[in-house]
Amino acid sequence: MVEYGLILRKMRITVLLLISQCLLSGLVYGAEQYRAVKVADPFIELRTGAGRGYPVFLVVARGETITILKRKTDWFKVRTKENREGWVDLKQLRQTLSPTGEKTQFAGIALSDFLRYRWQIGVSGGDYGGAREINLYAGHRLAEHLSAELGVSQALGSYSSSVSAKASLLAHPFSQWRFSPFFAIGTGVVRTNPRTTLVQTQDRTDQFASVGIGAQAYVTRRFVFRLEYNDYIVFSATNAHDTNEEIHEWKAGFAIFL
Repeated sequence: MVEYGLILRKMRITVLLLISQCLLSGLVYGAEQYRAVKVADPFIELRTGAGRGYPVFLVVARGETITILKRKTDWFKVRTKENREGWVDLKQLRQTLSPTGEKTQFAGIALSDFLRYRWQIGVSGGDYGGAREINLYAGHRLAEHLSAELGVSQALGSYSSSVSAKASLLAHPFSQWRFSPFFAIGTGVVRTNPRTTLVQTQDRTDQFASVGIGAQAYVTRRFVFRLEYNDYIVFSATNAHDTNEEIHEWKAGFAIFL
């Protein structure tokens, strides 16, 4: 029987190692290069946020210079010469001029955007202990080498089906690579529904812990391919032998990043 205390101690040690790696690598990304451009249209509009749902609070006239601070999808945060900051969409900024008088060029979504992503939403499918599985997840990048994820999965097997919810921490030691490996630890709950009709069985809910390894690869635009393996320990004290279960999971899928 797997000892709960030993598993929890190993998980705590792993979490501390992940956090230490994160702190050593730096909690923030390096500052982007600021770029100054000149307004060529009669005016451009500055909004309070990155989207058309945010109100316009300032209009910058032709001939004035603004400084581009950062990009968020097709919206750019800019600063005027009066040090007022707002958001401008890509369509308007394409009509601005560089310091040399040429029309400003902006690259499309590329590898550099993937290396700086903050959110990732994906779907994957695979094998969970011999059962077919589908998984949905959302992840947030906490630091350059550390991210957190929440996911839900459903597995359909010949003798039982299950639904699970999972929270994970992922370490990305080579986050600057196009094909980037990662390591994961997680915990959650799984609800199992036996399908047998020969004997009376009951649904059960168990906690689990997991460790995993995988890799994600930037494909194109905002798409990422991901391959992952996880080893689960399900703390099921209700089975016939009063022992924990070990389940292996393989899955692959695609995600988009923001």
